[in-house]
Amino acid sequence: MKYLLFILLLSTTAMAQGKTPFEMELELAQNGNAKAQYNLGTMFSRGEVVSQDYKEAVKWYRLAAEQGNADAQGYLGTMYANGKGIQQDYKKAAKWYLLAAEQGFAGAQFLLGLSYDTGKGVLQNYKEAVKWYRLAAEQGYVSAQYNLGGMFSNGKGIQQDYKKAAKWYLLAAEQGAAKAQFLLGLSYDNGRGVQQDYNEAVKWYGLSAVQGYADAQGHLGTMYANGKGIQQDYKKAAKWYLLAAEQGFAGAQFLLGLSYDTGKGVLQNYKEAVKWYRLAALQGYAAAQYNLGLSYSDGKSVPQNHKEAFRWYQLAAKQGHKKAQYNLGVSYKLGQGVLQDEEEAIKWTQLAAEQGDASAQRNLGVSHYFGKGVLTNYIVSYSWLNLARQNGYPDTAKIFKLLANKMSKSDVAKAQALSQRCLESDYEDCD
Repeated sequence: MKYLLFILLLSTTAMAQGKTPFEMELELAQNGNAKAQYNLGTMFSRGEVVSQDYKEAVKWYRLAAEQGNADAQGYLGTMYANGKGIQQDYKKAAKWYLLAAEQGFAGAQFLLGLSYDTGKGVLQNYKEAVKWYRLAAEQGYVSAQYNLGGMFSNGKGIQQDYKKAAKWYLLAAEQGAAKAQFLLGLSYDNGRGVQQDYNEAVKWYGLSAVQGYADAQGHLGTMYANGKGIQQDYKKAAKWYLLAAEQGFAGAQFLLGLSYDTGKGVLQNYKEAVKWYRLAALQGYAAAQYNLGLSYSDGKSVPQNHKEAFRWYQLAAKQGHKKAQYNLGVSYKLGQGVLQDEEEAIKWTQLAAEQGDASAQRNLGVSHYFGKGVLTNYIVSYSWLNLARQNGYPDTAKIFKLLANKMSKSDVAKAQALSQRCLESDYEDCD
């Protein structure tokens, strides 16, 4: 806005003197006027009044910068950072940012903070990043406010403080920064640094979402789906998932796939479900990889293919997805899509069981009873079956009846104690 006003004023003045705006500034610049040199640099950089020419922009910015013009110093740093009109050089960029930042130029303070944050042109130093972000943020520089909030949130260069993070996100969000609006919404959603308030979360997600910020669109969809802070509406949830999914947001692609899979908010369509699951799965989204594996296993809109199912289960399982780990264990146990391997079956079943999966706990208990892939151990068998029962597995009566004929009261007491110890250790001590 300031630059547009400058151009308008310059044009009016130039017309009164019978000169073009460019001629007026060129004359002043050639006479050593630093402000005019900076203005010429900006004209060439933006291609306004004159043809765009980054080399000329650099020339005039440099002349002004060497006279101490802070704006020119900052913009010359940016030309070095972006390699426009001159060879890219982050070190020289940081040098010019520093000179401008020391004069209080907020944009340069932010960019110098970013240089320290990323280690471009300077040694990475989060404390220095925080210092310069703060100086720019206190001048109302929106990107610095947002980044400073992130430093407080992540405890980078400063003690972690979610309350202060939310404060800076709010200041940036009120200036319309979509990322800050999203993160402020997330703060209210999770109750981090602020009192949990789903209505406020929806408000800020919405403001960010209408600006096209994919993460906010996806989260707003989830608020509609769960009826948090807003009336439940699966159709609106699917609408927001689609907008985020089309931007490549993996979480939204998965949730849109799930919407088509279940018919919530859209007409049930397994083919569309697989399409969106696949897009998310290819980005490494574990839940989508698992669901895509299920689609191949069940032959839903794709030809049944146990090898493909195994492949996707394996990718999700390696990321710690407990249902995928359980299904991978079953695949090894039955030899579906892979050579039968009892030891591998036990390995993956145990990993799922240690995450609290009741079906895996039941299968692990049965394996220890029959000695499949492991040595027979009735106490360990009883312990896992007991955990499965506590976690809601419905059909354990038959195997408990068999165990009753194999175990003494002392053994049962040991098994129950083992179950308790396993739970209390968060599945770290279960053997």
